[in-house]
Amino acid sequence: MEFFRIRRDIPFMRHAKVLNAISLVTFALAVFFLATRGLHLSIEFTGGTVMEVAYPQAADLEKIRGTLGGLGYTDVQVQNFGTSQDVMIRLPIRAGAAAAQSEQAMAALKAADAGAQLRRVEFVGPQVGRELFTDGAMALLFVIVGIIVYLAIRFEWKFAIAAIIANLHDVVIILGFFAAFQWEFSLSVLAAVLAVLGYSVNESVVIFDRIREYFRKIRKAGTPEIIDKAITSTISRTIITHGSTQIVVLSMLVFGGPTLHYFALALTIGILFGIYSSVFVAAAIAMWLGVKREDLVKPAKKKDDGEPELP
Repeated sequence: MEFFRIRRDIPFMRHAKVLNAISLVTFALAVFFLATRGLHLSIEFTGGTVMEVAYPQAADLEKIRGTLGGLGYTDVQVQNFGTSQDVMIRLPIRAGAAAAQSEQAMAALKAADAGAQLRRVEFVGPQVGRELFTDGAMALLFVIVGIIVYLAIRFEWKFAIAAIIANLHDVVIILGFFAAFQWEFSLSVLAAVLAVLGYSVNESVVIFDRIREYFRKIRKAGTPEIIDKAITSTISRTIITHGSTQIVVLSMLVFGGPTLHYFALALTIGILFGIYSSVFVAAAIAMWLGVKREDLVKPAKKKDDGEPELP
């Protein structure tokens, strides 16, 4: 299915140096913010208390923040959960008062509004948070290694290197955004980063597969021309798949509320940069690594009489 078909190949690789220079600057800024500001980790990683409180009327979130702020909490997170009457409160861990956090907070909330009722409370210790962070980092590492092995087997090592550099480019830029604006980095955001890795590599695989196809069909064209033709031929598909996915993600971002906000935000950034990296980063790096027809097409076998067989 195609919305349109471009008859003339777009010379993407002609501008590869400029476009990759932009990527390099963006990547460097992301690394800078990660190094200087770091990630604003949620209590799932740092430890703390999660409370669900119900009110008889629509909850005044600002009033709740002010009440908890009076207890000395400067980094408390308050958001609606499900309905306007249900509130989820995340309190950062406080040394020596972990067990009494929920009791102190609930006493203050009841003093401000007698109708407040505690529905659920959970405590995440710092040790559990560190384990979650370590496990998340290991999951990210295993995904990256799996992608490298898969691409090296299916295509060629030059494509594997190009794709993983492009995917790491996407991941670092997402993390850079979260570090620059100090958005909360939670388990749901980590899940979004892992999803972006798979999503981005899928786009790279489609382009690489088309490159291999054109290397077999067109014998006289050079590598840049083959890559330009492969990317141009997939533009319509890219618009359909990424456009429809982005509509769903933007719907979650706009209408999903605070619970889905950062998850959808990470996906939005990742999908946009995933398209960019698959076209302008992965393909260009593969070209600079010297990928050629012989890397992807098996050489002709010779018959017994010495005449070569066509591949």
